[in-house]
Amino acid sequence: MIKLDLAGVTPFLDKSEWQKTEPVAAAHEELVTKYGIDCGYTSWLNLPETYNRNEFKRIKAAAEQIRSESDVLLVIGVGGSYLGTRAALELLRSPNYNLSAKHTPNVYFVGNNLSAEHINEIGSLLRNKNFSINVVSKSGGTLEPAIAFRIFKDFLESRYGDIGARSRIYVTTDRAKGALRQWAEKEGFTSFVIPDKIGGRFSVLTAAGLLPMAVAGIDIDQVLAGAFDAMKTYTEDTSFHNAAWQYASVRQSLYRQGQNIEVLACFEPAFRYMGEWWKQLFGESEGKGHGGIFPASVDFSADLHSMGQYLQDGARTLMETVVSFETFRRDIKIPALAEDFDGLNYLAGRGVEGINQAAKRATVKAHIDGGIPVTEIILPDMNETAFGWLTYFFQLSCGLSALMQGVNPFDQPGVEDYKRNMFKLLGRPE
Repeated sequence: MIKLDLAGVTPFLDKSEWQKTEPVAAAHEELVTKYGIDCGYTSWLNLPETYNRNEFKRIKAAAEQIRSESDVLLVIGVGGSYLGTRAALELLRSPNYNLSAKHTPNVYFVGNNLSAEHINEIGSLLRNKNFSINVVSKSGGTLEPAIAFRIFKDFLESRYGDIGARSRIYVTTDRAKGALRQWAEKEGFTSFVIPDKIGGRFSVLTAAGLLPMAVAGIDIDQVLAGAFDAMKTYTEDTSFHNAAWQYASVRQSLYRQGQNIEVLACFEPAFRYMGEWWKQLFGESEGKGHGGIFPASVDFSADLHSMGQYLQDGARTLMETVVSFETFRRDIKIPALAEDFDGLNYLAGRGVEGINQAAKRATVKAHIDGGIPVTEIILPDMNETAFGWLTYFFQLSCGLSALMQGVNPFDQPGVEDYKRNMFKLLGRPE
């Protein structure tokens, strides 16, 4: 499914160095066979094969229920409980999904910040709308979604009453523990499980992502089918033909040479939130011990007019990964003008997508010529299968790369520091 083009990165590397199989093979053994991971959060590795079929049917049934009675699904979550879902929605439906004419509910996101302005704006959008809530939290105690759930649960109850509201709340949380699990059991909310040993940033292929996707009309069977094919391809291939091995090895080789910033780029606006999800995945997994590759993302060609100068001529501490698609859903031709005011009649009759592809090729060449190593990831289409495949590819590559760096991919000790400070400032009881 994925084509990995390394022509733009290998000139920057010592071939005998980056193609050493021992480091990535050792990481693969450690990750895939689950040896040596103290945290043990590796259940996502086999998830596309071992997922709970009965729960999957319940997800589809719940999605159908939400579609039948709601104009809006309000997804409450932060970080991994939010970014992957929004990435899927924008890539597979549209960044303008909520503005489009359709037969599925709008999907709004809240609980990913502490802005009163944002919360009030979402509340105003729900006026005169039938809505349901999907609150996604492994623990139920994370501040941003917990506050949002309190507020919008109260809003729901004022609209539908206690019993009516209860039937419109869908909880995705831990199987057995945590505040949200206890609340769901006490109130009788419909609930789904984030399986044991799957952290938030690796949870998009669980109910955390699949329920909102299904509500929006995304074919979740095909999402998991793509992930399953990727799983079989990348976990069973223990040779350097494995694209996940190559991507992880390239990243770590460049990092050792001093390229400590990776920029993920795409020429499709619908890819923007895939970049946001990718940043959390790699940033939380590798940014430890005052080291790691700093993940950044750009939206081309728009950011060529803002970040383009720095990318071309700034500090050479960058590596770049460019994602593109071989086919596209729609195109539009450029019209001719009777008077060629802008000098673009030479492009009349040509499709905009062809020009976008030319911009990609020109940018990649310019960046390579300017001293940036560029890895290209090419997928056949922007569809559900490709999304599942790419999601699994990045997750596995991230685990391999972090282990090669010598850090645990599955903890995030630094995140807990700000939480402790914030709760102290807020006066939370000990």
